[in-house]
Amino acid sequence: MHHTPNGNTFEVLDIALQAAGTAIAIAGRVPTKYRSLADQIVRSASSVPANLAEGHGLMGKSRLHHYRIAYGSAKEVEVHLRLLVGAGVVDRARTSEAVELFDRVRAMPWRLLNPRP
Repeated sequence: MHHTPNGNTFEVLDIALQAAGTAIAIAGRVPTKYRSLADQIVRSASSVPANLAEGHGLMGKSRLHHYRIAYGSAKEVEVHLRLLVGAGVVDRARTSEAVELFDRVRAMPWRLLNPRP
């Protein structure tokens, strides 16, 4: 587990790593015809934990910038995975698992970027 300065676990990074690993494994099984989508999945999925980790070590606007990138990349992975499900080229259950993990990951930067009054 990764820790925040106040001692809480930075659990979202662990979830992001699991989500990215699942998505990258799915992308690795995509037929050649859909390789460009698979490549996008690998780039976007790996961007999520990387930006969360980098942002975690920063403060203020720099931190929020990396969290915005992580949020956007997680959404991008979801769209690409759903496209492959729609095309019938990846396992729906395994892909749903990855999408659900990325949903959980997106919740953390969303809360930080949109604090309640």
